[in-house]
Amino acid sequence: MKSAPPDLPPDQPGGPATPPEDQLPEEAALPAPARLNKRSEEPEDKFLLVALGGSAGSLKAFEQFFRHMPPDSGMAFVVICHLSPTQHSELAAVLRGFTRMDVHEAVDGLRVRPNNVYVIPPDRDMSILHGTLLLFAPTLPPSRRLPIDYFFQSMAKDVRERAVCVICSGMGSDGTIGLKMVMENFGMVMVQAPETAEYDAMPRSALATEFVDYVLPAEQLPAKLLEYVRKPFHARPRRESAESASKPAHALQKIFTLIRAQTGHDFSFYKRNTVFRRIERRMNSHQIREFTHYVRFLRENPAEVEALFKELLIGVTKFFRDREAFDNLQARLLPYLRQKPADSVVRVWAPGCSTGEEAYTLAIGLLECFERVEPYKHLKIQLFATDINVDGIDFARAGLYPESIEADVSPERLARFFTKIDGHYQIKKEVRDVVIFAVHNLIKDPPFTKLDLLVCRNLLIYLSAELQRNIIPVFHYALNPGGLLLLGPSETLTGFQDLFVALDVKWKISRRAEGAATLTRIVTFPFSLARQQVSPAPVAGTMNLSSPRKEGPFATLVQRLLLRQYTPPAVVINAKGEILYVNGRTGRYLEPAPGLGGMNVFEMAREELNYEISGAVHKATTTRAEAVVENVKVKTETGVQLLRVTVKYLDEPEQLAGLLLVVFEEQPTPRKVRLGKTAFGSDLSRDAVVTALEKELQYTKHRLQTTIEEMESSVEELKSTNEELQSANEELQSTNEEAMTNKEEMQSLNEELMTLNMQYLSKTEELSLAANDMKNLLDATEIATIFLDNDMVIKRFTPPVHRIIALLPADVGRPITHFASTLRHESLAQDVRLVLDRLVSVEASIQTTTGEWYAMRILPYRTLDNYISGAVITFTDITDLKTLEAQLQASSRMAEAVVEAVREPLLVLDDHLRVLAISHSFIELFGLPTAGPRGQLLAELNGGTWWQPALRQRLEALLRDPHQTFDDFLLEGDFPNVGGRKLRVYGRCITGDGAPTSKLLLGVQDVTPR
Repeated sequence: MKSAPPDLPPDQPGGPATPPEDQLPEEAALPAPARLNKRSEEPEDKFLLVALGGSAGSLKAFEQFFRHMPPDSGMAFVVICHLSPTQHSELAAVLRGFTRMDVHEAVDGLRVRPNNVYVIPPDRDMSILHGTLLLFAPTLPPSRRLPIDYFFQSMAKDVRERAVCVICSGMGSDGTIGLKMVMENFGMVMVQAPETAEYDAMPRSALATEFVDYVLPAEQLPAKLLEYVRKPFHARPRRESAESASKPAHALQKIFTLIRAQTGHDFSFYKRNTVFRRIERRMNSHQIREFTHYVRFLRENPAEVEALFKELLIGVTKFFRDREAFDNLQARLLPYLRQKPADSVVRVWAPGCSTGEEAYTLAIGLLECFERVEPYKHLKIQLFATDINVDGIDFARAGLYPESIEADVSPERLARFFTKIDGHYQIKKEVRDVVIFAVHNLIKDPPFTKLDLLVCRNLLIYLSAELQRNIIPVFHYALNPGGLLLLGPSETLTGFQDLFVALDVKWKISRRAEGAATLTRIVTFPFSLARQQVSPAPVAGTMNLSSPRKEGPFATLVQRLLLRQYTPPAVVINAKGEILYVNGRTGRYLEPAPGLGGMNVFEMAREELNYEISGAVHKATTTRAEAVVENVKVKTETGVQLLRVTVKYLDEPEQLAGLLLVVFEEQPTPRKVRLGKTAFGSDLSRDAVVTALEKELQYTKHRLQTTIEEMESSVEELKSTNEELQSANEELQSTNEEAMTNKEEMQSLNEELMTLNMQYLSKTEELSLAANDMKNLLDATEIATIFLDNDMVIKRFTPPVHRIIALLPADVGRPITHFASTLRHESLAQDVRLVLDRLVSVEASIQTTTGEWYAMRILPYRTLDNYISGAVITFTDITDLKTLEAQLQASSRMAEAVVEAVREPLLVLDDHLRVLAISHSFIELFGLPTAGPRGQLLAELNGGTWWQPALRQRLEALLRDPHQTFDDFLLEGDFPNVGGRKLRVYGRCITGDGAPTSKLLLGVQDVTPR
């Protein structure tokens, strides 16, 4: 997932939306500063802003929308359409005929009010800032302008959850990037149903993002919009009171559990504010007000769990987002790359790559950097781009992006790193080969290591502060010494200045600092917030001594405890005597110990208190009860002071369990004691002194005996620990030997893998070359070819297929039965199924509805191992052949008609001396039937009378040499039905366009005496 500025509270109108710097023309007439000052919005200003975007054919959609929208809806409408930059627009005047609301053509500085419609003027880009419309002279050519995206993005930042965008009929993909920004800022997205749009390119492009709330015909959109506005965000329970009201924290944990059970991903690490806003958006789309009801809805509808998961993963990214950041990164990378050894690999990691735009941006930037580094180095790139969204990774691997990227990528880079295919831009192979896309969870999966560059932009802002503190050390660990880290503009390294050195404060470029130990900071990896939330409070021995003393949850708990039970000076310690918290002025009882600084109560206690505190702490720790020592004498500046030292073992609250509270309470001290005149003064008898000394001696003996027992116990424990350490050392030595063996095996396996990798690279190059040869072969033949699998699903096709079936690259993977063709052939699917079932070929000559002719041939698709894996359909254009055949048939028919019409007896024979044409006078002369002679051999005509050797020889001579002729050949014979005849015969070979043919003309003249 990518991008998005930090979320604002739901009752805040949203941050400013500033157009990109490269699109701010100097001649733009800005409104007065007073009109742009940020001001608090009154409740009546919190209306929905509905932006309708459309292109070709959208006027009909606008008409249906506004005719069904009441004039007092309380919403404001902005219409953005692709207009001609050179002609005056009449769109505002046309829309006035569809609605009773006031329709305005936008002017610079016009403030948006509800129940009004605002139309973009021609040749202007429009944005909105603090509810005011701003117009800019376009800086891009008309073919590359995306006015809908431009306005949607500014609207999303300005009004946030009050933004509604509607995509209507149109060509291209304008609005697709903008609707992602609207969704990211918790707005609502509506799309005209593609089947009702005159041009469905824009609606289908919007639907492909999967970030659409409602898909309806244009006339039904107003009703759904009015239903949506009846459940505004401020009508639902506010998050501040939700914790105590309906316990959404528990519901939230249940939602996280449902998502994790279905997708395997844990969102408990994400910022609660962001997660609540995403969930509220889904609840609002289903008109659900209670979190508990939404939990039930999720349990009953697994599809909604998947929809919520995708909602939480909304990634708004584009090529060269924050272009200045990438320019500065290139400047910082150049010195680093020049220090890299020759033929080395530059390793880069881009977690949270979303749909791949930023990963390819990094690859393009690195390739450009390599050109500026010494050519002889031959550096290589290995860029790992990861994300938890499987669909996003699949999209990124394809590397096919819409034409809208023209607004973000310069024409030079488009020409060099992209190939335009069917209205899309395909990343070239040299860029795709250096990027490795993988599904990876930053929270639980091991990081990529030995990196030269790590780019994690606009991902950490979605994660909790605690998780960010855990992830930053992982980034430090993953980078090489001197490696660079690039974060998003809203992300910081606060608290980790010892790990990274800031190189560019504005664009968050840092270099890994050396000498900082990070292994101790990542021992909790993989991170689990759930474990952290339910884990017991740390024991006294594991408290962090460097934790804050004066503020924070720990200090608050201690202060509450003291205020409830004590007010005298006190300290909170652990069992080792380490001071964790100090309350009041304890300088009269504790003082810093000589030597290295420490915070241990046993070392800091004054001499008179050392034994008393030690004994009381020991007693309280062993008995887990309160230990009190009365009348402890402490020397002060004013004399001797009596104290009551109380040590209390803490059982509650849970966070303080196991700690000790030491309280110093001053007791009323007699003047004699304060002046030091007791103990050995004249007022005490000898027995009293002896009694006091015996008491102190007994205490000392008791402490000594306790110390001896503790020491003996410690010695036994040390012996046992020593034995365990020796055993562990032996196990470690054995493990080390196994590790060395495994290392050797891994090295051997690595060499094998490298060899295998080289073989694969060689095979890949061969396959790539073969694929190129095959592509050029298919393109050169210009034969329309379709490859199908066994289920008649399209696997591949050649470009000439477009003339027969309107296929697009995106249609690969769809059944061929879903498409209509121009063929006058209704049984194409049956023919394919026949080939697949019987493994026979099917051939046919088919005409299209446009008059073209194709020779269709369907063959089984056989693999190299003779496995049938589908069918291949080829269409060969035979239109010219059919045209020529028709012309020949027409010429033949015309020739026959001529022969039949002449008054002289004539015969036309083929090369087999078969009658092709015969004149009516010939039929009448020899008494032949009208239709009988045609197709007969000359030898069969008139009972064989014509088959005389002399005539046959002359005819065969004509066939051998078409240039010969014969005239006045006399032929006599007895012809059936007409009797004896004497004939004069002549013969010629028929020529066509000056060239002889295989046809003979035989003329007859009857010279029989009358």
